[in-house]
Amino acid sequence: MNEKRGLFEAADRGSIFFDEISTLGLETQAKLLRVMQDKEFMRLGGTKTIRVDTRIIAATNIELEELILRRAFRQDLFYRLNVIKIELPPLRDRLEDIPQLVSHFIDIYSRENNREIEGISEDVMEILENHDWPGNVRELENVIERAVVLTKSKLITRTALPAVMVSGDANHNLSLKPGQTEAFKDLTRSFQKKVILNALRRARGVQKNAANSLGLKPTTLNEIIKRLKISQDELD
Repeated sequence: MNEKRGLFEAADRGSIFFDEISTLGLETQAKLLRVMQDKEFMRLGGTKTIRVDTRIIAATNIELEELILRRAFRQDLFYRLNVIKIELPPLRDRLEDIPQLVSHFIDIYSRENNREIEGISEDVMEILENHDWPGNVRELENVIERAVVLTKSKLITRTALPAVMVSGDANHNLSLKPGQTEAFKDLTRSFQKKVILNALRRARGVQKNAANSLGLKPTTLNEIIKRLKISQDELD
């Protein structure tokens, strides 16, 4: 009976990529660490030790240091992985990449859905460049996939975008309506809370990252959160 080669064996003298490595369970983390340290493993049910020389590339959108503090990620594995660290800025900080990404995703999903989409309208590009992209590139990919499926013509227009992107989030409208008597202090507090909540959501609840995006010290942000009585339930 022929034994099936696993990923590590297939990647010998090459590279293996672990996406969202933060989602690995502790047991799997221990196995990965062992392979990285010893550069050898046994096939499931096998008796022969197989040596490999493989480059490990891992990606995560969650701060592993936070998971280490919660005992959800092994510190020794983190140090093994954290040899060369490349930080990719969020999509909102590299808007110049959006046109190329849009073209790339249109090409993929046009072929996948047997459509002939040539591009997007100028006002759609403006909407995309003004969006905050809390879900980064994956959110953009989902938006384009949806637009390709819904578009009736060869050009994606605003009618194919999610309604919240076209109309804008009503929760961000802080202007006072005629006859409204909301005090300036309350309005300021409301604005602060919405800004903090948006930052926390973009940072997936990691206060350190949210503080960096706001230009605040983590301790300062923590004090503001306590003062505004922001709860975990409001982030969901």
